[in-house]
Amino acid sequence: MREEPYKQELRSIVGDAFFKDDAESLVTHSYDGTPMLQKLPDGVIYPKNTEQVSQIIKVLGKYGIPLISRGSGTNLCGGTVPVQGGIVMVMHRMNAILDVDMQNLTATVQPGIITKKFIEHIENLGLFYPPDPSSMAISTIGGNIAECSGGLRGLKYGTTKDYVIGLECVLASGEVLRTGGKLTKDVAGYDLTKLLIGSEGTLAVITEATLKLIPPPKYKKTMLAMFKDIYGAARTVSKIIENQIIPATLEFMDNPTIRVVEDFSKLGLPLDVAAILLIEQDGELEMVERDIAKMAEICKEELADRVSVASSQEEALKLLTARRSAFTALARLRPTTILEDATVPRSRIADMVLEINRIAQKHNVQICTFGHAGDGNLHPTATTDARDEEEIHRVEAAFEEIFEAAIRLGGTITGEHGVGMVKAPFLEWKVGSAGIEIMKNIKHAFDPQGLLNPGKIFAKETRRRVVIDHG
Repeated sequence: MREEPYKQELRSIVGDAFFKDDAESLVTHSYDGTPMLQKLPDGVIYPKNTEQVSQIIKVLGKYGIPLISRGSGTNLCGGTVPVQGGIVMVMHRMNAILDVDMQNLTATVQPGIITKKFIEHIENLGLFYPPDPSSMAISTIGGNIAECSGGLRGLKYGTTKDYVIGLECVLASGEVLRTGGKLTKDVAGYDLTKLLIGSEGTLAVITEATLKLIPPPKYKKTMLAMFKDIYGAARTVSKIIENQIIPATLEFMDNPTIRVVEDFSKLGLPLDVAAILLIEQDGELEMVERDIAKMAEICKEELADRVSVASSQEEALKLLTARRSAFTALARLRPTTILEDATVPRSRIADMVLEINRIAQKHNVQICTFGHAGDGNLHPTATTDARDEEEIHRVEAAFEEIFEAAIRLGGTITGEHGVGMVKAPFLEWKVGSAGIEIMKNIKHAFDPQGLLNPGKIFAKETRRRVVIDHG
């Protein structure tokens, strides 16, 4: 059978070795980190530079073929599933650190570099890039930008959007657009850099990023606070912020999460507590010591059962690594793990935790909760089995109520995972019909043919919002 003309043209751009449409390649790129979502693409392509990306996009535009740009596929919103077929463009060959500018404290990188590799390189130079998604050992900088990834350090240092100051990208027309640069200030027109961050590959394909770097903290200290009362743990988070202390990390794990993390990591975590707060502070020695002492005092005021400070950097690293492993640990429990994120104002964390527990009990589903409690971002995680349709229906109903609860408490349907396919039916709950219309107009301005990552962000039908009356 003669190959389609567009595939022949794509092969001529990158070479036979870097365009694949064999069964194994198609299946490998038919899903991402999101459970229960899969669709085969028509091909997979690996560009090596911006010029090739531009040529590829022009070919696909000519034939009306969808394009899905992809890093490592670790996202949890169905953002890189090729739901309408088309070509998956994998950016892993474009993985260079192009420049580290010590005078301007910036780095310029290609999108395919692994996040952890980049962070380690920067730290070896005596600098600091704070965004640290739990997937950083696998995820790419380009993927982080596409989803506006957060991480454990988001409370104090912000998320990916706070460190991307310039972009090079290829538009749906094949034209190359450059935004921002090595600038502290730039108000020349609309902020296209910020618009592209978190746009999930629906507006353009990012081919280069200029990132802000900062000096590293001089000192850090880590402690665990253990609570017999889950509400006391959640209330402590709000009280720490109320006392005008902004920790570098303020993480929450409930008892089911603690149990599976301990079984996975063997750190000696207590199994008889309802919740744990993992707290880290960094900065000048005097400030760190003062803040750790004050936070320990607040934990005890809120009836923490035990408070312990890590005795060494090695112990602190083990604790942080254990928290990062929560999703991996939970995934061992049952065949299907659905990790969600719902964000509320920090002052409503305690209320949100109680709501999650109430909703899980109401629907008779197992939901473990952990997350970046300091910035209000919780990760209710259901362990289930996709083969049990009735149970999956209950899990979906529970998450729908959890999203509703987050909105009702002044929050949002997603704090860092993105909209993709999973949250698209709920997006109007957050932004309203006017917001949806504006976003669709922006999408059309960038991508009039609708070929860039189609089927994402905008749902065919908004889910009807049922507001629960708690009397």
